[in-house]
Amino acid sequence: MKFSESTNASDHTVTDLFRGSPEVPLTSDRHVQLLDTTLRDGEQAPGVSLTPAEKADIARALDRASVSVIEAGSACTGAGERETIRRVTELGLDAKVTSFARGVQNDIDLALDCDVDGVTLVVPASDRHVETKVGTTRDDVVAKTEELVAYAKDHGLWVEILGEDGSRADLDFLERLAAAGLDAGADRSCFADTVGHTSPEHTYEAVSRLAALGPTSTHTHDDLGLAMTNVYASLAAGADMVHTTVNGIGERAGNVALEEVAIALHHCYDVETVKLDEVYDLAQLVAQSTGVDLAPNKAVVGQNAFTHESGIHTDGTLKDDSMYEPYPPETVGRERRLVLGKHAGRAGVRAALEEHGVDVDSDELSAVVERVKTLGDRGKRVTDADLLTIAEEVQGRERERRVELKDLTAASGGGTPTASVRLLVDGEERVASGTGSGPVDAAVEAVRSALGASANAQLDSYHVDAITGGTDAMVTVEVQMTRDDRTVTVAASDSDITRASVVSMVDALDRLLASEPAPTPADD
Repeated sequence: MKFSESTNASDHTVTDLFRGSPEVPLTSDRHVQLLDTTLRDGEQAPGVSLTPAEKADIARALDRASVSVIEAGSACTGAGERETIRRVTELGLDAKVTSFARGVQNDIDLALDCDVDGVTLVVPASDRHVETKVGTTRDDVVAKTEELVAYAKDHGLWVEILGEDGSRADLDFLERLAAAGLDAGADRSCFADTVGHTSPEHTYEAVSRLAALGPTSTHTHDDLGLAMTNVYASLAAGADMVHTTVNGIGERAGNVALEEVAIALHHCYDVETVKLDEVYDLAQLVAQSTGVDLAPNKAVVGQNAFTHESGIHTDGTLKDDSMYEPYPPETVGRERRLVLGKHAGRAGVRAALEEHGVDVDSDELSAVVERVKTLGDRGKRVTDADLLTIAEEVQGRERERRVELKDLTAASGGGTPTASVRLLVDGEERVASGTGSGPVDAAVEAVRSALGASANAQLDSYHVDAITGGTDAMVTVEVQMTRDDRTVTVAASDSDITRASVVSMVDALDRLLASEPAPTPADD
């Protein structure tokens, strides 16, 4: 790997990051562990606050993925945080559970009170932190670190010593600090690029010096978009543990993402860290719990990571799964998606129709493709329902609906949100009501109640877009639902988000039931 040494276009000098070869080659026999700090550093992302139950759920999911160490929080934060950490330690996880601790004995005592397995002991490393933030001296930091490490080890804790702002610290002092901590009994030291400002070259040099002393971790932030690159530089320099957060959430631009580290090491170097088929569900859980949505183009777990629209790409993918993908989506618990729009081609449209059991001849296919492209040119995303409706119109078929929405009322007011629906199901009128956390939730429950067993479908995704401004804004609700082995995507627009949600859900269920025989009264 090479990095430019100059921004001068006429100067083509480059430096070999590894001076010919990495200090420690990344091969399949390397043992790399992940310390996930989603529950601590990830929660420090602006606007994120996790409940004890949410932290416990995320901890379980991290453990299912075989994450080695889970930093459950900062025991020094308060009584509520300590109770949450205790809740995680009581889960009986295989992972080591730790707490963040500042360089004071009370933080270690509070962590011990939570029954954690260990602490990441964070002490100042750069002169900014030593002198300006803490108001002390380098010698005092070293002496205090030795004292605290010995205290923590005497109380049976696993100890990682992290020099805060290490990437801006004097390297001789950083090395001295790590050596003092390790000599006092610390299990490992950690290089921290606290403000995400450093280069891969500097990371490699710093970690090489720390790794020569003993086991070394790396903690990177993405302020310059270099978090993953600096992880690689750290591992090549001898680090054997990486601090991560799920989806890369964290302060400012966030931390290096667990799922990206895991798949990159697996795909490029045959280095295994976690159970990859668990990472997508884990990412969805964290996104839902934190309220931090995944960018569609997010690597590994974004909606578009394995989605193809271009006719050329779709055609190639249908001929060879690996044509336009670096690895199979199943590796990370995903499925490939072919979507339709103005870039759609004949092969992709035919494949989408066949997926729903619709056969078309060549002329019909041409007509469907033309209408799909027309919708795409208008800026509309073509859903499964749109495609099937187009095919029905092109073939002159009239669809016989299984489920129709006849009436919907919803109210929230000051009490419990309630809703009632009137549906026509296989010619039979059904009326039901429901309650929920909001009017949409209540209306969905009412639909499920009215449909009974017919509503046994999974809601895979629910997305809302405002398509006009003002108080009477139109919204589009798009849902993706799965029943058995069939999946459909349907969108509906309305000025009322509750109605748009119910219409899209009812239409999706109707499409899913279309290929099934109508039940007898005894079946329902």
